[in-house]
Amino acid sequence: MFCHLDAPANAISVCRDATQVVVAGRNIFKIYGLEEEGFVERLNLRVGRKPSLNFSCADVMWHQMEENLLATAATNGAVVTWNLARPCRNKQEQLFTEHKRTVNKVCFHPTEVNMLLSGSQDGFMKCFDLRKKESVSTFSGQSESVRDVQFSIKDYFTFAASFENGNVQLWDIRRPDRYERMFTAHTGPVFCCDWHPEDRGWLATGGRDKMVKVWDMSTNRVKEIYCVQTIASVARVKWRPERRYHLATCSMMVDHNIYVWDVRRPFIPFATFEEHKDVTTGIVWRNQHDPYYLLSGSKDSTLYQHMFKDASRPVDRANPEGLCFGLFGDLAFAAKESLMTAPQSVGDVGRKTYPGGDRRYPIFFFKKPDVTEQFAQVSSALSVFESEAGSGVGMDWFINTAQSYLLSGKPFAELCEHNAQVAKRLNRPQESTTWTMLRIMFSEPANPSLSTNHNLNKSGNLPLVNSFSMKEMSAALNERNKENRQDNLHSLETNLNNNDENEETEGSEGQAEYLFGDAELDDDDLYSMEHDNQAAEEPEYLLPQEAFPLRHEIMDHPSAPEPVQEKPESPHVSGSETESTCLTPMESFSLISVSQLLFSPHLPPKFFCPIVKEMLCYYAEQGDVQMAVSVLIVLGDRIRKEIDELTQEHWYMSYIDLLQRFELWNVSNEVIKLSTCGAIMCLNQASTTLHINCSNCKRPMSNKGWICDRCHQCASVCAVCHHVVKGLFVWCQGCSHGGHLEHVMEWLKQSKHCPAGCGHLCEYT
Repeated sequence: MFCHLDAPANAISVCRDATQVVVAGRNIFKIYGLEEEGFVERLNLRVGRKPSLNFSCADVMWHQMEENLLATAATNGAVVTWNLARPCRNKQEQLFTEHKRTVNKVCFHPTEVNMLLSGSQDGFMKCFDLRKKESVSTFSGQSESVRDVQFSIKDYFTFAASFENGNVQLWDIRRPDRYERMFTAHTGPVFCCDWHPEDRGWLATGGRDKMVKVWDMSTNRVKEIYCVQTIASVARVKWRPERRYHLATCSMMVDHNIYVWDVRRPFIPFATFEEHKDVTTGIVWRNQHDPYYLLSGSKDSTLYQHMFKDASRPVDRANPEGLCFGLFGDLAFAAKESLMTAPQSVGDVGRKTYPGGDRRYPIFFFKKPDVTEQFAQVSSALSVFESEAGSGVGMDWFINTAQSYLLSGKPFAELCEHNAQVAKRLNRPQESTTWTMLRIMFSEPANPSLSTNHNLNKSGNLPLVNSFSMKEMSAALNERNKENRQDNLHSLETNLNNNDENEETEGSEGQAEYLFGDAELDDDDLYSMEHDNQAAEEPEYLLPQEAFPLRHEIMDHPSAPEPVQEKPESPHVSGSETESTCLTPMESFSLISVSQLLFSPHLPPKFFCPIVKEMLCYYAEQGDVQMAVSVLIVLGDRIRKEIDELTQEHWYMSYIDLLQRFELWNVSNEVIKLSTCGAIMCLNQASTTLHINCSNCKRPMSNKGWICDRCHQCASVCAVCHHVVKGLFVWCQGCSHGGHLEHVMEWLKQSKHCPAGCGHLCEYT
């Protein structure tokens, strides 16, 4: 059952008797009735001639004790309450404007009618008494933006708050000056939290690190008891009624589905709802005691009621076998136990197992469970094959490459040359050749040297391809060209001199050295043409008559040579050569004339972009995102526009994840800094604020100085030199004393006891 909305929804909430649902967003604020045949619009709360930002809602909540009371969190920082019992069209009752930034969450107390809690982007939480016109308490977590607040269902005075720096705080509404407990729940922002409706101490949290964690708050120390790994950032989390281990989640981006997880089986969802075509923004169970109906709103402007019996079961489509390589080359393989183990006894040979139990016992002994509430039970066996040292399957090459590659700080050609040498040293010839070819293709052509005289032809410089150096060709191609040149030169010499006994053929010795007349060209001459000269009309280029100098003067005047037979590898011979009657050193004319170039003398870098793009996609598909990202950074704007930003972001995230797995933090940070994707550049910009407490009175420190405002003592004093530490600070986790990094390291070289004199045996690792 679904209906189309007028605009995307940001949040939804259900009334106590589960007969109505409110949908709120930037451009929608309506109440729908839940009928058997579908959703029926009951009330539109956006009234008035002038649009107001108070109607632009980031969150909405329906009071579970008072059926006519609603609260919304506005994007302009306002907290608004609505009374549906008012006789006029405008149902707005109270307006609180104490927050300075967007309010992310509002929450009614589960048992107290007039108590409302809000959490804002400004980092403050406020508790409102609806009988008063202003807040009665303000809670400051000394942290970043508040993303969610939730009253405890079992504990009257307790509420939980989640923050963008990854922390979760527990507060007592009677003590607004200081939180009761704080712990780090996720490595990134914590977007949502939800108390378990039955277990008093269970709190579920979801964050940008794609994890859902369940914490036990009933112990003295917060303990993580379950962890579910999802495929995208977790935007909402809701416990399923009357199912202790089930909870529902939806994603903030990328993934449009709604998942119901059994926290005891965290690797595959228990059920999935796949109706939405865009990101799901709000989920709520229809009734507190009904686990079979789930409501959801989405950015695709639809409102759905999902029936649990219609959900798809991913486990039915799951592969029962698994194969995975470890970071250091270890291989793990899992399969059904029936396939991995042999029968234990003779009587078991050929006997099949049945999902309902062992058929040797009467079938009525087994109670048939509800299929819709049972997770598939599969017994598997796991085998691990450890890699041997020097077997070649390890990842040492990845670590050494990441640490040795240069991605910036030098000219392009030097970066490519250095990286090619690194790849060659690590026995990676394909990557080394790739870096060499990139240097050849994208290097700027060198200017011809004016001071060096190479005795070129009078007709000017030779037009050669601007970017390729003959010395960069492969050895195999050099050998083949050398043999062809020697054959052709030998044939020309025979036709010109008619004397094989007195003449010796001079071939090219060395790697790719060509002879043009009396001069030998260096690599610099390959860059002899400027781009500006291309537009001018090119003259006819003539080569000298001899491809090599004569050993002695020819006294006789032999008859005209026969025309040289063309070969597939030989140069084209024009008709002007056949008209001459004699050849002497004094009568110089061209044996070969070039009237028109077959190819353009210059190949711009853009010519190679499609090939390089194909090459980067190939490396990424092969799993070598290190090469793809490194080339992408080094080439920069030369290739970046050819690849869409989503693909680049995917490559960057994969490479950064690998670097962080190997604890290559510096390389990872360098890659983040050199990237141009907005989503990547912000990875090292979040949670950069450091909140510290005074070492004397244990109170939070302000950011104005190094002196505590309360006890007027220096917060961080070195235990060795007794001065304030304003740089790197190191402390012992056992006794909490510390100081300057250099001083503590020097002290512990001579003594193991704490420099503060507390008697603790400190250790620096």
